[in-house]
This record gives sequence, structure tokens and C-alpha cells, in this order.
Amino acid sequence: MPGMAANISIFDNIKLPDDSFEMHFLEWLIPEKNETISHYAKRLTQKVSHPFPVLIGVSFGGIIVQEMAKHIPVKKIIIISSVKSNKELPKRMIFAKYTKAYKILPTGLVNNVEVLAKFTFGKVKRLDLYEKYLSVRDKQYIDWSIQQLVNWQQSAPDNGVVHIHGERDAVFPISNINSCIVLKGGTHIMIINKFKWFNENLPRIILA
Repeated sequence: MPGMAANISIFDNIKLPDDSFEMHFLEWLIPEKNETISHYAKRLTQKVSHPFPVLIGVSFGGIIVQEMAKHIPVKKIIIISSVKSNKELPKRMIFAKYTKAYKILPTGLVNNVEVLAKFTFGKVKRLDLYEKYLSVRDKQYIDWSIQQLVNWQQSAPDNGVVHIHGERDAVFPISNINSCIVLKGGTHIMIINKFKWFNENLPRIILA
């Protein structure tokens, strides 16, 4: 499951051995009016065709796969550049929750790739790349995603979740993260620019 506003092209360079793994990519649905994150995750489970899957989610997608696992039995949950509970959210998101500041974010500018990239990836260097990866720009979806992220109710992490996090993540600072596999030099977009590490290590992590 990709991150907020991102499409499955963020996984283009992730290659797992064909004789051991079958990869399926989940894409964002447009949320229904007033839809809860639990109901949304349950709808997404209908896209899962295999029993006991390993669910892998990046950033907000990591939160979504944790919610999906509350509806279907899974073999393992792996989250990348994400959080395991609302206690790992950065202070600015907690502030946004209690002040409702997220409601005044300029989400009407979703077609401004630079604005969207700064919010979802933390920094902007190559706008052409972000234009490729950030294609889910429906305002209803963006508004819903931000609201679900800052208001996530999970206060205690599931100890079975495998968490991979970059030491230089600007969206979810590692100083807030408890118990994870630390990727040295990894940023919030490490699924894209550290793909070699994932190709070398994901098979072992999945099968562990």
C-alpha cells in the first residue's frame, strides 16, 4: 500500500524473487462521505485475494494496512516510514488534531505538485519525480486522509508489526519512534531511493 496521494509506481524498483513471492499492489479508493478509517480499510480488504497475506504499507499506507489487519487474518504486517500508534505522531500533527488546524490546510491546491510533495514527502528536490509518484489528487481523498492521519485512534502499537524507519525521516522523525529497524541515511522516500536495501532485506524480513 503506497503512501498518501502516491500511486503504486513508488514500488517500481522493488523486486522480490518470483519463486518465493507473489506481489500485489493496492491502490487508493476515493473515500465515501464521512467514512471511518475502519470502514475504508475493510473495503480495501476486498482487494486482497490471498489468505493470510503479508501486508506492507508505506507512510499513511502503513496505518491503513494496520487497520486492514483488524478485519482479515494476516501472516505479517510490515510498515515503512510510518507509525505504529498515535503516540509516534510528531508534535505538529498532534497540535493539528487538537486545534483542528488540519481543516484549514490548502488542500484545494492538490494539483500544485510542489505543495503536495512538501506535505507528503517532507521536502522537494525533483518535481518531475513527484509528479510521477503523486497522482492521487482528489480533494475529498486528501482532506479525508489528513483528517484520518491526525485523528488516528490507535494508542497502543501491535507488537507483531515490523517497523522499518529511516534515521532522517522528516515527516515522522525517528526520535518519536519506538522499536524499529533503522535504515541508516533513510528519509521518508527511502522506498524509492533505497530500493536496493529493500530488495536485499525484505525477503528475509517477510519470512522471519
